[in-house]
Amino acid sequence: MADVAIVTGGTRGIGAAIARALQAAGCRVAAIYHGNDEAAARFSGAADIPVFKWDVGDEAACLEGIRKVEEALGPTSVLVNNAGITRDGMFHRMSWEQWRAVLGTNLDSMFTMSRAVIEGMRERRHGRIINISSINGQKGQVGQVNYSAAKAGVIGFTKALALENAARGITVNAICPGYIDTDMVAAVPQEVRDSIVARIPVGRLGQAEEIAHAVAWLATPAAAFCTGSVLTINGGQYIANG
Repeated sequence: MADVAIVTGGTRGIGAAIARALQAAGCRVAAIYHGNDEAAARFSGAADIPVFKWDVGDEAACLEGIRKVEEALGPTSVLVNNAGITRDGMFHRMSWEQWRAVLGTNLDSMFTMSRAVIEGMRERRHGRIINISSINGQKGQVGQVNYSAAKAGVIGFTKALALENAARGITVNAICPGYIDTDMVAAVPQEVRDSIVARIPVGRLGQAEEIAHAVAWLATPAAAFCTGSVLTINGGQYIANG
């Protein structure tokens, strides 16, 4: 029976590429989104992947949403925590609302989504949880104290959860993408894009599919000995030591 994979933030950008890669690997995929109904419908029609709408920062919504996914597709084997937002601003001007919005979506969702599937994975003694962090969770970024804090938290969450569940056949890993050629990056002025690329040793932005291929590998039996790892994919822009 095919693995069931849930991908949050799964209808655009990196998430959409991950959903497609897992589908190509033989998984039955559910793509979760919250904001853009039009983009979700377009993605679902083109990819033939069912989409489900809820706020991943809301515990009750996650429990109910995952119940609906599992009724439709079966028990969750693979969870990709990809959903993320930005509310940038210098910290001395940052509002509580900017802080909480980012922490809620980017870090609270690690709990709300993972907690909803972890007991089933432990009972079945099989599971893959793959968390999408960021280069800015490793090195920090001006104007992104909230985002950097959340994405650094994802790394700590990953390592601790991996230790707790390794003996139950569950792997938990994180990927830290660098700057990827998505709609978010495309929206910045060309001179800013040029300055970003100038700081990347390979001389280009990453592609969403390059992140997706790594996720797909981590979801396979071939990656069963890989847990608690932080995979850095940033073209050499920041070389981390773990």
